Amino acid sequence: MTAAAAIHVVLFDMEGVLSHYDREARAERLAALTGTTPEAVREAIWGSGLEARADAGELAPDVYLRALGELLGCDMERETWLAARRASITPNEAAIALAARAAQRCRIAVLTNNSRLVTDHLDYLNPPVARLFGERVYACAAFGATKPAAQAYLGCLAQLGAAPHETLFIDDGEANVQGALAAGLRACHFVDVETLAQDLCRFGVIDD
Repeated sequence: MTAAAAIHVVLFDMEGVLSHYDREARAERLAALTGTTPEAVREAIWGSGLEARADAGELAPDVYLRALGELLGCDMERETWLAARRASITPNEAAIALAARAAQRCRIAVLTNNSRLVTDHLDYLNPPVARLFGERVYACAAFGATKPAAQAYLGCLAQLGAAPHETLFIDDGEANVQGALAAGLRACHFVDVETLAQDLCRFGVIDD
């Protein structure tokens, strides 16, 4: 059996592949909405480790928002957080178009290092991805681990009812690619849309 014949599921990372992520735009927008500074936002979200804990499923969304508000000295409304998060996302239409082509031959899904706040509100945050992938967008928080831990990939595949060897994973982070390979998946490092098209062709997911 060839590698091309074995692929039944293509699993995409979201930010860095299907969309561009601008952390600074997020920090600036949240600072403006809460009357603080981008530096304070960066420290509260990333410097404190709060975001990483939420992404790993250690904090439920409301607990995370309450903790973030305490760090910033304000009440953190979900709508405020979502508005800032949306400011960080620009859909990569060309990559999404390739995913749509892949969907003609394989099942497609998303696995993203995020909390349920992102996947629960994807219609607002990233409409093109939400329309294409529907309910098959999974936050690593749901599996209690973030990429590159094997638990993240294998938990997602269990939800999809897919085997690792029949799954092609695409991510812009080399560590996440290596984690997927270690978990038994096929994997490709996303560099640009042209390379993605070549990789999808190489695995028989789309035609030239």
